[in-house]
Amino acid sequence: MPDQAQPDSNPQPDSSLQTWKLTLAYDGTDFQGWQVQPRLPTIQGELRAALGRVTGESPLPQGSGRTDAGVHALAQVASFALRAPIPPGNLLRAVNRTLPPSIRISEAKTVRSTFHARHSAIAKTYEYRILRATDSPPFLCPPFLARYVYACPWPLTLDALQACARLFEGEHDFLSFAATDPDLGCRTSDQPTNLIQDQGKTIRTIFSSAWEQRSTENGELLVYRIRGNGFLHHMVRNLVGTMIDVARGQLALAEIPRILAARSRSEAGPNAPARGLFLHSVDYPPEP
Repeated sequence: MPDQAQPDSNPQPDSSLQTWKLTLAYDGTDFQGWQVQPRLPTIQGELRAALGRVTGESPLPQGSGRTDAGVHALAQVASFALRAPIPPGNLLRAVNRTLPPSIRISEAKTVRSTFHARHSAIAKTYEYRILRATDSPPFLCPPFLARYVYACPWPLTLDALQACARLFEGEHDFLSFAATDPDLGCRTSDQPTNLIQDQGKTIRTIFSSAWEQRSTENGELLVYRIRGNGFLHHMVRNLVGTMIDVARGQLALAEIPRILAARSRSEAGPNAPARGLFLHSVDYPPEP
């Protein structure tokens, strides 16, 4: 379902309003993404409702990015304005008590009035988790991990994943790795607009892109972490799906530069499942 149009910032400055910054974590499995939608459970909708129950006000919290259905967050950031003169610690405890247990606020603070969770961000980091198949069948994903990893059925070469990840560092046009849903268009996490014909707005700078292997009691976990100045809709999941194709021998590493240059979604690999993706953290300039 397409995202519904929402106001993108707080009302005009008002001396009686305080701007708030919340940091929150959530399990996105049972939600239809961040952005509020009619009659559907969303993170933004639950947070607005909880604020209304606690303060009697119902601001629409603006997130640093609009995570999709099934995507999780370790440290999403939201901003909004309130008139209620409530201490930060009291707000944090009261809102957590009324939120669903799958959403938790870790920090609440008042900030300068010019702060905006999305517009003020200078970088975001995403993490994607894969439970790698073992050589000895059967390969089973433990049920308590199934909501938070992609249990990949194919053996993957870590060196190939790493070599592929490095090719995405730097400034590139990532249109080949953006969603092509005709209803959603090719929106970014920073600006809901159709970018298919607007060359230049699909250019992003990736500061770091790397995989690491973690040994756990449930097997080998492959973790991809990518940090950049912005991300297109489905970009990280499409990057991961393409890197999986390289690591399982379905796509040559040398094809990656050609795919980037093609600016065509059909040239890249599949979209990796949402359940393995986490919004890891959001960076902002130092506070004055």
